[in-house]
Amino acid sequence: MSTQTPTTQTLPTTSKQWNVIAKGQDGFDNLRFSEQPVPALGDSQVLVKLQAASLNYRDLTIPLGTYPFPTMPGVVPGSDGAGIVIAVGRQVTRFRPGDKVITLFNQEHIGGPLTAAASGTHLGGARHGTLRSVGAFNEQGLVHQPESLSAVEASTLPCAGLTAWNALHGLPGHQIKAGDWVLTQGTGGVSIFALRFAKAAGARVVATTGSPEKVAMLRRLGADHVINYRDEAGWGDVAKAFTGGLGVDHVVEVAGPSSMAQSLAAVKVGGVITVVGYVAGAGREQPGFLDCLLRFCTVRGVLVGSRAQLEDMCRAVDANPEALRPVVDGQLFTLERAREAYEYQWSGKHFGKVCIVMGNSASLGDDTDI
Repeated sequence: MSTQTPTTQTLPTTSKQWNVIAKGQDGFDNLRFSEQPVPALGDSQVLVKLQAASLNYRDLTIPLGTYPFPTMPGVVPGSDGAGIVIAVGRQVTRFRPGDKVITLFNQEHIGGPLTAAASGTHLGGARHGTLRSVGAFNEQGLVHQPESLSAVEASTLPCAGLTAWNALHGLPGHQIKAGDWVLTQGTGGVSIFALRFAKAAGARVVATTGSPEKVAMLRRLGADHVINYRDEAGWGDVAKAFTGGLGVDHVVEVAGPSSMAQSLAAVKVGGVITVVGYVAGAGREQPGFLDCLLRFCTVRGVLVGSRAQLEDMCRAVDANPEALRPVVDGQLFTLERAREAYEYQWSGKHFGKVCIVMGNSASLGDDTDI
């Protein structure tokens, strides 16, 4: 086995990292921080010095024991990361030392529809993820970072960004186009990305929020209409009224069973509801088959997206970086403070993506490479 490394760089022998040591009752106390040896690099692997990571709702549910998919014992959490290649295995052809890369959520979902096998390769759950200073990944599970983004911004793309991209661009015959109406829910990562992608495509957006303080933020990002769902129990009908009664073309459904009835009320005949999450819980009380049939719409579930879609999205970002620049919450956390980042996101105080920087606290906001 041989590796390629920059001639002036000594490879790290240890990695600072978090592990999920248990799931359930102790919640985020199930996260443990330590320093561990860096394993030998495989022939098809790429060694990445991670610079930044971002959190998703699913990352929070894993230590809480409510994630609905299998996870490996002691997993390094986090699906989303950006970093610099510092070594490659002897069979690697897609990358070389010095390349800036981001991770792919499902490491073996290269293109086309998701398969059962590929769905079991998700980082931070089925495979070790990104909340570590150094990590080895198969070369097939990485893509080049958009040149127009910092590492922090790029670290938000692999899960939330790609999920929103798939929701709006991923269904043949129903890709978003200028003039369409899009309904987004809340101010989390997927919803903000969906708003940005929709406006860049020339679509009109109805956004919802439960926070009066976030209404102005959504309007600044381009939302044409904003509904406070705490004030409007029938917000689906309100959203439909904004379209002249026809209904919205795309619903990006992030909340799950608690909001599906309103999504069905909002969608137009022939429209698409893309179910991407369950941030409001996973209860059993929800609309059924007949409700979907009577709306004559398509309801699809997606688990993020493929590498081909991620590469398409990255090209789109580089082509229009100001319109598609990720929205990062103003509070950054160091790797050592990742548990605090979990608690902060769980509180719901964030706007956009909660991000973690792998440097020390003094480097926050000062390192232009980040």
